[in-house]
Amino acid sequence: MSELPAQRGFPLLPARLNRGSKATKTTDNTAAALLLAFTVFAILWANSPWAQSYSDFLDTHLGVTVGVHHFEMTVKHLVNDGLMTFFFFIVGLEVTREFSIGELTDRSRAAVPVVAAAAGLMIPAAVFLLFNPTGEDAHAWGVVISTDTAFLVGALAIIKPKFPARVRIFLLTLAVVDDVGALVAIALFYSDSIQVGPLIVAVTLLIALALVRFLPPGMRGPAYAVCGVALWIALYLAGIHPTLAGVAVALLIPVFTPERGPVERAVHQIRAFRQSPNSQYARAASRSLRDSISINERLQTTVGPTVSFVVLPLFALVNAGVRLDEESLSTALQSPLTWGIVAGLVIGKFVGITGATWFMRRTRLGELAPGLTLRRVAGGAALSGIGFTISLFIVDIAIFEPDRQDQARIGVLAASMIAFALGWTIFRVTDWLSPPEPVGLKLLRPVDPERDHIRGSDDAPLTLVEYGDFECPFCSRATGAIDEVRAHFGDELRYVWRHFPLERAHPRAFDAARASEAAALQGRFWEMACELFEHQDDLEWADMYRYAVTAGCDIEQFDQDVRVHSSKVLHRVTDDAEDAEEMDLNATPTVFVNGKRHIGPWDAASLIRALEQGR
Repeated sequence: MSELPAQRGFPLLPARLNRGSKATKTTDNTAAALLLAFTVFAILWANSPWAQSYSDFLDTHLGVTVGVHHFEMTVKHLVNDGLMTFFFFIVGLEVTREFSIGELTDRSRAAVPVVAAAAGLMIPAAVFLLFNPTGEDAHAWGVVISTDTAFLVGALAIIKPKFPARVRIFLLTLAVVDDVGALVAIALFYSDSIQVGPLIVAVTLLIALALVRFLPPGMRGPAYAVCGVALWIALYLAGIHPTLAGVAVALLIPVFTPERGPVERAVHQIRAFRQSPNSQYARAASRSLRDSISINERLQTTVGPTVSFVVLPLFALVNAGVRLDEESLSTALQSPLTWGIVAGLVIGKFVGITGATWFMRRTRLGELAPGLTLRRVAGGAALSGIGFTISLFIVDIAIFEPDRQDQARIGVLAASMIAFALGWTIFRVTDWLSPPEPVGLKLLRPVDPERDHIRGSDDAPLTLVEYGDFECPFCSRATGAIDEVRAHFGDELRYVWRHFPLERAHPRAFDAARASEAAALQGRFWEMACELFEHQDDLEWADMYRYAVTAGCDIEQFDQDVRVHSSKVLHRVTDDAEDAEEMDLNATPTVFVNGKRHIGPWDAASLIRALEQGR
């Protein structure tokens, strides 16, 4: 039996979407905890005997003088207008990645969270305007449109709903679109009067940024940095909120999946360094490794932790310090601004996201990932009412009176707590209505003849489901045993194959699974699977192209499906793999007999006996 190494992890999804890994969960939870800690600290500081020192800290001026030129900002503006650029830069990198090679490349899969996110932007704003239809406060509708991704992920980790992986991916996809909408709102509705001269400079810099990708590899990083800083200054002088420079730079940075050629060159350079370690080979190996991964991925890895552990906590520190004395709370409780924010975030987000998801499913305009139910979406929709980072950000640029700002901040904090309580309640009630079952003992997702790979009659009374990978020698042997089982039962048995590539143990298994799905698009899955099992020691892409020809595939169409339409075959493999992970499977093959996990040997006699007992 093939098993995952002791240090488990499931590196099927890219770093930003591989939310199943324990390391990623720990990082997200720690970042959310730190953000919460700084929020509480800011509130305590602002309500302590040293409250004046908090105000003085925010109003402290920091400046830079170069010759006769002097530039200065308060600490609060430095964080909100300067450091938050890096937050929006990371958001922009995520957006680019999701639309290029991530979840949003699959249009049918992306349709539901995209529409739900759009509804989650518009409905909260409409609810807010019911409370504040006119006056200056009406301009603050943008406070209720965004969800705080860091707190959302942390809340989901604290609540621990049953099988959270699919909910998590859905909410992260939704959050990406949500962030796009919030950024567009900031650009269109919360920027000052535009200055034409600096704006022309900004447009010129955007063109320059688009051309940076054509520079030699060693020059791209410095060029992006210099142009990015210049763009920030140009936008600041143009009267457009300068944090959008982060988004603009991120959207113009290329993203791609690792390709075979650069990876092989990196392996060659590392092998050369191993045989003859010297500084020249070390530089070549380092450069080849770096160039094999897109700069988008590298920047998310390097800048992301700084944003999570430095920028966002500092943002919370300078924005969450709200006076919560009797007078301010009494005023907030009577303020339509406060109640509009609470209603917009709590009711608007829940109704908008849940309602849009229901509509998309009902009209079949989109589909949810396998195993994701409307009840789970409702719980996530409630948690989406946790608005913090961008909500507080817009409070500062949409409302100018300090007292009104405090009322708005109280509304954001209250809405976030209510949203967490509502989400917790929905998930707990859902788990009560559908009691959790022992993980991995029952098949999580029923067999779907429209989707699954089936040998035998679709309506056969007996079902055997195998989770395996094409590089596992035991899966190969299990497949041989299953041929005997099929011969024994004939038309009474349907055999179902699902992907569970253990990449750490079998590095070519994931690519082999993708190749099989590309063949499946031409109705040649089983022929391709046979070729892959027969040549387990030769699973390079060049080999698999030959196997595709032998399996009877149109090689040009196969190539298109592997490279151009790669997201379709990718999601088909990862869907199966995520199911296996949610059932806590850790070895191949894993066999389910009539929906129940088979424990014990998987030779033909044992499987026949188990199937007979399940009649």
